[in-house]
Amino acid sequence: MNIVLLAGGSGKLLWPLSNGIQSKQFLSVFKTQDGQNESMLQRVYRQIRQADPEAAVTVATAKNQVAAVRRQLGADIPICAEPCRRDTFPAIALAAAYLHDVQGLGTEEAVVVCPADAYAQDDYFFALRRLSDLAREDAARLVLMGVEPSYPSEKYGYILPKTAAPVAKVEAFREKPDKSTAQTYIEAGGLWNAGIFACKLRYVLERAQARTGFSDYESLLAHYEELPKISFDYAVAEHEEDIAVLRFSGEWKDLGTWKTLTEAMDEPASGDVRMDETCRNVHAVNGLELPMLVMGLQDAVIAATPEGILVSGMERSGDIKPYVDALDRPSRCTEKSWGTYRVLDQREGCQTLLASVNPGQVMQCLSHDRRDEIWTVVSGAGVAAVDGAEREISLGDVVKVPSGVGLFIRAGDRGLELIEIQLGQSISVLDKHKYE
Repeated sequence: MNIVLLAGGSGKLLWPLSNGIQSKQFLSVFKTQDGQNESMLQRVYRQIRQADPEAAVTVATAKNQVAAVRRQLGADIPICAEPCRRDTFPAIALAAAYLHDVQGLGTEEAVVVCPADAYAQDDYFFALRRLSDLAREDAARLVLMGVEPSYPSEKYGYILPKTAAPVAKVEAFREKPDKSTAQTYIEAGGLWNAGIFACKLRYVLERAQARTGFSDYESLLAHYEELPKISFDYAVAEHEEDIAVLRFSGEWKDLGTWKTLTEAMDEPASGDVRMDETCRNVHAVNGLELPMLVMGLQDAVIAATPEGILVSGMERSGDIKPYVDALDRPSRCTEKSWGTYRVLDQREGCQTLLASVNPGQVMQCLSHDRRDEIWTVVSGAGVAAVDGAEREISLGDVVKVPSGVGLFIRAGDRGLELIEIQLGQSISVLDKHKYE
């Protein structure tokens, strides 16, 4: 089975726990049987491997999330990275071209495309195998998975099959309805459109050529910012006449909002949270190094991270996107291939960060035109080179880097943590020069 996992969302509906770089798929909100933390992406990947140990999995994600994917799934996982977000059709077209041109997958091979943020049990992953078989056997040019609704949801589009058979041809699609209209769709046998489908690889390549003028990986990548920003459903599914749907009746949730995420969480609180006995249906996530006290609340979600603080009624928590869009501020936490950094303080002419370099990893060698830097080691050891002059560094050592001078840092076997102070009249992420 060939699977493309879509894992490039912006994560705004789970703010402040997620952001454009640390999006919802990478949040370690689940527990494994041995008590270890596990993210949505790791959970889905593990379940795919259990259902089909030979499955070939490729992750389609944003360029700035590649480091998070590799950290969670390993350095060898195939990744198709989109240089900017252009919705699901361009992402899927690029992934199909990557499979063909880079991975060498034949055009007659079946491919399953599914999101990485689904919460489901083993029967869902066996259903993915069945979906792949249907595409390989030419049950239709496009084969969808339709989830049997458990309630009249306004969040999903609906698939209306021609019959109630386990596999049926599709009569029509319906956009996200209001609650009463959703109920009529369900009574007519409608299924949730979960964004899961399978087809032969050539089908996506043909649609990419027809829609964009390109079907090879290098051309799609070079012209990616010019591609239409459109979903796969709008670009392809709603124009295809030969579609079948596989009915799925097991447990399935799209963990895209605080409400659905908290329903799947093992415990109501994460981090240093104290709740009194009067709290009812309250979920709290504390990502700060400060205690959180919650008293007398009902049907609420609370989240605190360096990105911000959310206090919301549970029912209103799905409506935060326009408010998060209006914040318009850069992320304070960023994951890199070498580790992470977090902004501790910002003020005019000065910014302070905490950088954590993973054991044996190397920070990119950078110089800056409009700021000086002062680095202080707070744990671990390693090597620093300022303008090519190397020195060993450990706890308490200070490294000063004037503007225009390159800095190279490599962590030792225990990793390295440093406080960085940036000083300058213009502190910008765009002010940098990279060196080998």
